Formats: sequence, C-alpha cells, structure tokens
Amino acid sequence: MLENIDLSKTLDKAEYRKLKDEAELKLSALQRQAKELGIPVIIVFEGWGAAGKGTIINELILPLDPRGFKVYSTVAPTTEEAMHPFLWRFWQHTPARGRMTLFDRSWYGRVVGDRVEGTISGKELRQAFEDIRSFGRQLADDGNVIIKFFLHISKKEQKHRFNVLRGNPATAWRVSKSDLKQQKHYSEYLAASEDMLTETDSDYAPWTVVEAHDQRFATIKVFSTVIAALEKCIAARQQKQAVTPSTEAAPLTQMPEVFRSSILDRVDLSLTLTRKAYEDRLKKAQQALRELEYKIYTKRVPVIIAYEGWDAAGKGGNIRRVTQSLDPRGYEVVPIAAPNDLEKSHHYLWRFWVQMPKAGHITIFDRTWYGRVLVERVEGFCSEPEWRRAYREINEMEQHLTHAGAVLLKFWLHIDPAEQLRRFKEREKLAYKQWKITEEDWRNRKKIPQYRVAVEEMLYRTSTPFAPWTVVESNCKLHARIKVLETVCKAIQKRLK
Repeated sequence: MLENIDLSKTLDKAEYRKLKDEAELKLSALQRQAKELGIPVIIVFEGWGAAGKGTIINELILPLDPRGFKVYSTVAPTTEEAMHPFLWRFWQHTPARGRMTLFDRSWYGRVVGDRVEGTISGKELRQAFEDIRSFGRQLADDGNVIIKFFLHISKKEQKHRFNVLRGNPATAWRVSKSDLKQQKHYSEYLAASEDMLTETDSDYAPWTVVEAHDQRFATIKVFSTVIAALEKCIAARQQKQAVTPSTEAAPLTQMPEVFRSSILDRVDLSLTLTRKAYEDRLKKAQQALRELEYKIYTKRVPVIIAYEGWDAAGKGGNIRRVTQSLDPRGYEVVPIAAPNDLEKSHHYLWRFWVQMPKAGHITIFDRTWYGRVLVERVEGFCSEPEWRRAYREINEMEQHLTHAGAVLLKFWLHIDPAEQLRRFKEREKLAYKQWKITEEDWRNRKKIPQYRVAVEEMLYRTSTPFAPWTVVESNCKLHARIKVLETVCKAIQKRLK
C-alpha cells in the first residue's frame, strides 16, 4: 500500500494560506461544539522519523483553546510503565468527555518498532494486535472520535532530512539512534507498518495516510481530515439529542430460559467448617500467601483479586483475612463506590485501569468493573446496549491483563436470602455493626430477583479460560475465607510454575 502512494503532491503557498485560514476558524469552532456536546477526541500521529509529525501537531493546536487539549509524546516506557500491560499508560491519557488528546506516536509502536527490534513476535504479536483492536473499539463505542494519521515519506527523502538536521548543531539532537536504525532498516519498518495499517484499520478508527514530502499539502490534509471527522460526529450527536430520550429506566430484559436456575442453584450453601479446622487452615494459608507475595515480587508477577457478592456476604471480613499476614508495601485494597464526576467523564473502565497493579504487586478490588452489568444494569444507570456491550469489553480487558502476565482471580460470594436477612438484622441490633447497614441495603434486597438474573448472566458470559469465576459458598464465613485464601495460593503457585 505505502509503496504505491503518490508522494509528489504539493500545494502552492497562496492556496495553502487561504485553505489554512479557513480550516483554523472551522477547527476552533468545532472544538467548542465538541466540548459542549461532551465528545472526547483522540488524534494519533504515527509515521516515519523526520516525516514532520511535530510540525503538523504544532500547526494543528495553534487555533485550539489550550485548556481543552493535551499532547502526549510517546517515548520508551518508564520503569513504572514497563511494569504494567502496554496499554496501561495510554489508558491513563485518554481524554475526558469534551476534551482532546493528541498522541505523538502511540500504542502502535508495539506492533511496529518492537516487532522490528525482535522484542515481540508470533503469538505475542497476534495478541498485541487483538488488544489494540479491542482498545480502539471500546473507546469508539463509548463516544470517542478516533482520528489516526500515518505520515509517509520515502527512504531517500528521510535520509535527506536526517542529513539536513545533523548538519546543523542546533538541530542535530533531533536525530536519535533509533531514527538512524529506522533509516538503515527502512524496508523492515515499511513491511511492519503496512501490516499495522491493514490489521488495525476499521470503520470506527480508520487510518489516513498522509503524503508528507510537501509540508503544506500534509498540513492541509490533516486539517481537512480532522474537520470532516468532527463535523460528522457532531452532526450525529446533535441528531441523536434532538430525539428526547425517556427518563425512565428501561425494563430489565429477561434472560433466556437456558440461563435461569443454572449456576447459583447448584451452589451448596450447606458447606461449613469447624472453628478448629478453620484456625489450622487459616494459619497455613496465610503463611503460604505471605511467602508467595515475596515470590511474585521477585518474579515480577502482578496479581488482581476481584470481589463481588451479595450485600452482607462477608467481602470485608474475607479481604481482611487475605491481607492479614501480607507485607502492606506489596498490596493495595481498592474499595469501589459510585463513580465521581471525573470518573464519569471517562470510559467506565478507565477508573479500574488506573488502579491496576504493577508487576510484582497485588491489588484487591472490593467490588469491581462488574458493576456495569450488575447495579448499573438493574438500576438503569446505563442503557441495555451499553451493558450488553460490556460483557465483551470486560472480557477483552481481562484478556489483555492476562496476556501481560497477571494472575486474575474473581470471586462471587454467595449467600441465600434467609442468611442475608439474618445478617441484616444482626447489624441493626449490634451497635458496632450498625454502620454496615443502610437503607440502600434494604432497597437492594427487594430487587434480589432482578439482581439474580443479572448475576447469572454475568457468571455465564464472563467466566473464561483466562479469567474464570470462583463462586464461594458463603453462608458459613469460615468456609468462605478458607476457600478464597487457598484458591488464591493455588492460582499463584500455578502461575509461578
């Protein structure tokens, strides 16, 4: 594809000035409209060294309100970034609604530069393409406008530009060793770039190849593409808003019969453990986990433990037993509540991505990203298309985490309605437990049938080979604590082997 691009295209100075003045006014107005409509915008610049990415980015941001955008220059990952999945640092910089992020190079370096350098190949390369496609689709589904440019120049033109830059002491620093390596291995980078463009081009995030021999032509093509994409999205959003949506929550879609009375009905809630057996196994499991915490640190293995379950199922007490003997420097417990304004302005997975552990550490989530298909579904906080889409998005996120080497454990703490009622009444009766029971708990209890439908479908659709659910029989808290501890130990031991 790239070898057939006509790089001789030019634009004379007078025409360029006229077109650019018009484009700047349009772009400024479109930025304001996108902000008013809450549209997040992502603009990605990839391409050859010395192709003019920096210059064009500077031209593009000049007419923009600087309070509404951020430019992120992608360089080699820091030590901290390298200890997370490769998409982690880019999730950090995705824009809030109404804002814009311009990426000077991006996540695509994983399948071009890293590939040519030989640090990724085979199965890992295929997984990277898969993760990148999922990342773009999730952002687009959430309303992000994604505009991607590949600035193309020939090998001869690149060599000429490098020589000009190196010939001037004031600009010689701009030609790095990696730039020279790219020039030397131009054909290999060309093949990898062709593959990247083919594998990651899509209707929701298409590539625009920019003929960059003539800077004026390249600049106007970039401006025109951005303007067209924003106008299209803004028109669609305005048309959608013209139809007044219902303020009432959509009725909960009933699950097909095949999903009903399946997983939870088979849980044996009669399982118990004596106090003596509990104390013996608790001590052994906690000691084993403490030793494993040290091993995962030395082996740089991240561990993610996710807790979901019914109100009063014992998540807090269970988490305390898991962490009781751990070194507090090696783990973090993240309690999840209703999202704040900043979190609401991003993709719903954003607030979980920023909390993921770095390699060698443990993060425990007290409630999780599954709120999207549980409370948000049942309470009507998101639409049916949104929570249905979430099953795929969650599976994709968890697959990316496990691709990066994480141990991911998911626990559903299950109790029956009678046991829940007993615990609710106990909390009301005991002064030191009264803070645990709220009107919200009683309100949720009335919706157990709706929540049960949602839980069954969640377990069915998101228990995968790489991130299976473990349903924990929790009528007996002692049994539940031991099952979780021993399951965590076994999973980490398996990963270390």
